[in-house]
Amino acid sequence: MSTSKCKLAVSAALAGACVLGSTADQAFVAPRTRTSVPTRCGHATWQAQAMEASSVSSSSTCTSAVMAALAVGAARRSQARKARQDSASATSPIQRASFSLPFMGEPSKKTVIITGASSGLGLAAAKELSKSGKWYVIMACRDFGKAAKAAREAGMEEDSYEILHCDLSVNKSVRAFAKSFQALGRPLEALVCNAAVYFPNAHKPGVILPGLFAGGGPRWSPDGHEMSFAANYLGHFLLCNLLLDSLKKASDARCVILGTVTATVNGTELGGMIPPLASVGNLEGLEQGMKSPITMIDGGEFNGAKAYKDSKVCDVMMMKELHRRFHKETGIAFTSLYPGCIAETGLFREHYPVFQMGFPAFHKTVTKAYVSEEEAGRRLAACVSDPRYGTSGSYYSWEGEAGTGGAGGRDAPENTEKDLDWFMQYGSFRTLSVEEIGGEAADNERCKKLWELSEKVVELR
Repeated sequence: MSTSKCKLAVSAALAGACVLGSTADQAFVAPRTRTSVPTRCGHATWQAQAMEASSVSSSSTCTSAVMAALAVGAARRSQARKARQDSASATSPIQRASFSLPFMGEPSKKTVIITGASSGLGLAAAKELSKSGKWYVIMACRDFGKAAKAAREAGMEEDSYEILHCDLSVNKSVRAFAKSFQALGRPLEALVCNAAVYFPNAHKPGVILPGLFAGGGPRWSPDGHEMSFAANYLGHFLLCNLLLDSLKKASDARCVILGTVTATVNGTELGGMIPPLASVGNLEGLEQGMKSPITMIDGGEFNGAKAYKDSKVCDVMMMKELHRRFHKETGIAFTSLYPGCIAETGLFREHYPVFQMGFPAFHKTVTKAYVSEEEAGRRLAACVSDPRYGTSGSYYSWEGEAGTGGAGGRDAPENTEKDLDWFMQYGSFRTLSVEEIGGEAADNERCKKLWELSEKVVELR
């Protein structure tokens, strides 16, 4: 080969090595803001490397020159990449996250999405999972600033989480969130449907006298649905459907959907016997589209407390239908849980002040059902990460020291046997298999109908 052709080969080798280095550098580090500056090897750099390689080619074969050029280019790329990383770590406050690209393999951490992770149970679970070092938490939240402040105050490491906007009461926002997450290129091992709103007194004209702590009537979502139904159930229904393909790609994927004792899936629990009782009827309101003036899933008169309970019944029904439709085909474990009575939580911020003051003490001393946000967060985190909590279709419930779901007692996977609780109720507060789930959620045909009507409302079909 002539000297000129050899130099061309050297230059081509250098250029190719430079391009590969630039691509790899962009893949290895991507800012959390998803705004990256391409790494380039300029023409002047190629020339300098070619001049160094020329001295080799004059005294050896062209093949050796090409190999030397590649080695020089690799060394220069390595030095440049190290300098950029040192500079970024010293001067930039931007948090960084690994991304899964086709030639990189999976990130070292598993990914979990938690809705409503800016406070309460969602934040407690996010903190628990992030500090394990094994999970990267996507905080799906309506208020970005609130979530960022909460994560900092909780002491979450900056490289252990990311906040993406998601307003579950707005279908367009849910769709935008799903696209934003998928654009990250991360796998998805777990989805936690946790977020909820509660307006227990919204239907009341006042306390004792009209206008005193008046409830204000139903709240409406931007899409025109009653807010408890929209945020607690419908948004999660759409989110599960949009992220199902992402979950399918992961091994041992899980979808965890929060339930509540007031959903009355276990008829022996006193918490499910307090009026107004949950009742979705034959889904008459949903059949009519759940748009104003329709406020209740059963088409009945509006009641704020019942609207919340009905939405949670729908969540458990959705879990059952997800299990029926997709578990066998995909291997995804779909579960629900009642983490205990979290009596000190922002969920009750719309309740009367006297209730907020007395409720925790009542459950600490009378029902023995009280759990702290921290313990409830550990329970939810276990449903995401603990191998013992991977039985699809399960409704997990903890025993508690008094048998009423409070602190202590048997963990949910071992809490399957019927026993007497503090109030001599037999078989309460225990983990249920998919076949044991009771109440209206036990009706498989109604679960199927709920799914099909919900598909129409969110325009999935």
